[in-house]
Amino acid sequence: MNYLKSFLLFVALMSMGCSASKKFQKSLPVQIENSFIFQKSFTGFALFDPEKGEMIYEYNSDKYFTPASNTKLFTFYTALKVLGDSLPVLEYIETGDSLLFWGTGNPAFLNPALPQDSIALNFLKNNEKQLFFCPSNFQEARFGPGWAWDDYPYYYQPERSPFPIYGNVVQFEKDSMKKGFEVIPFLFKNRLQLDADLGGEEPLVTRREDENIFEYKGKAVTGKSYQVEIPFKYSDSLFLKLLQDTLKREVELLDVKRLPPADAKRLFSANSEDLYRQLMQHSDNFIAEQLMLMCSNKLFDTLNVAQAIQFAKDSLLQDAPDELLWVDGSGLSRYNMFTPRTVVKVLEKIRQTIPQDRLFDILAAGGLSGTIKNWYGGQTPYVFAKTGSLRNKHCLSGYLVTKKRKTLVFSFMHNNFKGSAAPLKREMERILQSIYEQN
Repeated sequence: MNYLKSFLLFVALMSMGCSASKKFQKSLPVQIENSFIFQKSFTGFALFDPEKGEMIYEYNSDKYFTPASNTKLFTFYTALKVLGDSLPVLEYIETGDSLLFWGTGNPAFLNPALPQDSIALNFLKNNEKQLFFCPSNFQEARFGPGWAWDDYPYYYQPERSPFPIYGNVVQFEKDSMKKGFEVIPFLFKNRLQLDADLGGEEPLVTRREDENIFEYKGKAVTGKSYQVEIPFKYSDSLFLKLLQDTLKREVELLDVKRLPPADAKRLFSANSEDLYRQLMQHSDNFIAEQLMLMCSNKLFDTLNVAQAIQFAKDSLLQDAPDELLWVDGSGLSRYNMFTPRTVVKVLEKIRQTIPQDRLFDILAAGGLSGTIKNWYGGQTPYVFAKTGSLRNKHCLSGYLVTKKRKTLVFSFMHNNFKGSAAPLKREMERILQSIYEQN
């Protein structure tokens, strides 16, 4: 009799589980396809169960969307496969009394957004040989295809370069208790000009388009506190001035078409985790672009984003469900176009490449860190994802750990909506919470 009761209870529980599962599978399409909020945009969604290896639900998942910073997921996967945790800072050879060095594209050198790693700094500072910098392996434009030219003075669009220094930005910092502001690197202090015609009530510092002249208005030195980063206009000569000022020694430019030889030595940094975390949690465009340059450097001995992308498409993502329309590392370009099911594919590849605990530590966690610190929260984080935002575009793709501790992979993509993305975020939050509760 006890066996019969146990069997009947098991059947009842299984029936309840199947019923709940069927109810969820029926309710999800209704929630998404009939959403009043989503009907105001072009929306795509894909939800994948890696345990079963199958899609749970798809809506416009084969349609193309502008992914914005969801592009960084493709960059992250490429970097993991090509670079791993070994991130070279520079390549060099020693000949006679000279040391010739090339940049590898590594964005970490004196970058204010990252914990400082003094390996390269000490190497260049303490080497007794005459230093010569060779920029000829950089075969790339300062901006990517389709970038907005008039975004040049904004923190999110530094110029790409062979050997970044200080994150290729100038920091201006004002303490409200003091008059004036700090400038880092200090070399730019004498490139400041007061412009009485700059309007508005807020403190303002900006840069002229074609030169490193930084203009400010009176309130920038007398008003409230602030901190702002403005990209500088990169040149090899400016890089040398900044490097010499930092090292307190002479560095010369070797302006010949010379690439690193096969026997060139490499100096590695020790901060790959910090760099990947900055990329994914804070959606750092500059790091994304430079990582693709680093991949190109390792694969082809030259720094060119298009080369790295083509390699990834041909060798790492050849099984993507749809063609990858991919042109930059960061997602700043509106020429990028992916489908939700392709984004899910790369997310699943990432999950298979590194341990889940490490992956979730690198990604932004709902209610806890990064670009979703104020969204998708719970008693414990259950959404680990990458956002992507441009004007009229918003995407969220990543992993959802359900109440029953099951990991699902999802991609929400929204294009062509008017106004703020906040209503879309609230609606996604409601739906993801429902998926969390019912699985």
